[in-house]
Amino acid sequence: MKKFLVYLPLILLIWGCEKGDNYPGGTISPYISIYDIRNLYKSQPVTLNTGNMLGSTSIAAMVVSDHSGGNLPAGLLLVQDARRLSKLRGLAINIGEAANNYVPGDSVIIDVQGAVLEKNNGTLELKGVSVANITKVSSGNKIPVNRVTTAAILANPGDYESTLAIVVKGGFDPLPAKGELLSGDKLLNDGFGNLHLRTEDTSVLAKLAAPVSANFYGVVFVDANNAPLLRMRTDADVTVLSSEINIAPAIITGFMSDASGSDGNYEYVQLMATRDIDFAATPFAVVITNNANASTPTGYPAKGWATGDKRSYKFNLYTGKAAKGSFFYVGGIGKKINGSKSTDISSANWVRTFDYTTTGGDGFGTATTGLMANSGNAFGIAVFQDSVVTADTKPVDVIWISTGGSLFTAGPPAKGYRIANNDFYDIINPITLEQQPYYRQGSNTLAFSYNTADLGIFNMLGGVYNVSLGKWVQARAQNNRQLTTTSAITDIEGEGATTLK
Repeated sequence: MKKFLVYLPLILLIWGCEKGDNYPGGTISPYISIYDIRNLYKSQPVTLNTGNMLGSTSIAAMVVSDHSGGNLPAGLLLVQDARRLSKLRGLAINIGEAANNYVPGDSVIIDVQGAVLEKNNGTLELKGVSVANITKVSSGNKIPVNRVTTAAILANPGDYESTLAIVVKGGFDPLPAKGELLSGDKLLNDGFGNLHLRTEDTSVLAKLAAPVSANFYGVVFVDANNAPLLRMRTDADVTVLSSEINIAPAIITGFMSDASGSDGNYEYVQLMATRDIDFAATPFAVVITNNANASTPTGYPAKGWATGDKRSYKFNLYTGKAAKGSFFYVGGIGKKINGSKSTDISSANWVRTFDYTTTGGDGFGTATTGLMANSGNAFGIAVFQDSVVTADTKPVDVIWISTGGSLFTAGPPAKGYRIANNDFYDIINPITLEQQPYYRQGSNTLAFSYNTADLGIFNMLGGVYNVSLGKWVQARAQNNRQLTTTSAITDIEGEGATTLK
């Protein structure tokens, strides 16, 4: 029996070969993906033929170019597809003035046999395509939104070249002067990097006012130095989100949720003031919510951050000061960097501490051995520019760790934890422009991750907050710091920590 099983594959192979005359075989698709077309270019011009296209003759793609605004390079028909491995790729096809006859949403089939693939001032172009070889299949097709960070474009320009992208919550650094227009080159920042936005002085777009915050749709190009840039097509490609600057007075920059040894009274939150704050004159509050299954009351939080009991705990900040750009702390009375046996950091600016193992919070929250969960369902931290917190109070900054638990329901009535406009969350969905004031609602799904328990890791949330712009120009990242019992305050306030600009 064993010998038979060993020889069975060979028997089936021979049988298959003998029966092969009855197999109809396959046919090569006439369509090659733009992904494969782009990969044919190896720094030298390439003439396309059925040999290097493995039997294919054409591309089937969607037009994304619109020359009516006068802001795209003349003569280029810009198309994209995702036929290969669902990877979206674009291509510029030089067909002269005929490019003006196509608009976004046109579905086209293009016979590319004999066309030449080559670089022109940094852009990969296909030349020698006749208009007679282009067939418009349909028009008015919806182009899927391709939300891309500037960091992704900067890291891999070729992957986005000649595709339609949207940079969300973009602003300019430096901030445009009052009345300044979009014309020329500007640095566009979305919290992940700086990308050049190019607007021709002769284009329709050049006369638009430069917004404080907006969504920018556009086609990605690559210049002769392989540096990417974004070109909008018409005035419809900019969606203004805000014309005002809202500066968060205090931001969350780190936290210790799982100290070495017992956590009780050794958990703390690190924050930074973005302006000089006198808490006696302007009271604040910090609220921590723990949504573990054992936390009561269960279910969706009808009172949001003010739910209290074992779900949320409040620290009122009503004494002390914090200078602009300085760190300050809120947490347990231990004031140690990493548990009971570690370095004393009581000399740091502790604005409010509690023996939270025996004492309830200010206004709500029962005594607990652990403010922040170490695994499982989500916990969150919020800062309020007010000592009174209700279900309707809006925080000035919020972070979340993990996603599980009863966090949000659309209702009616809607119940959940309110968020702030920051590097992670948006009260209004930047794409759909729909209201989404709660965590886990709409696009508000981002969260930091739990670390392995009991290792004494400080969660350093390093980023760059630009006070003049009122936004994160480098979004916070979870830069975990493994602490010991002898770690110093510089280990959590030094390299990798949040800075102001």
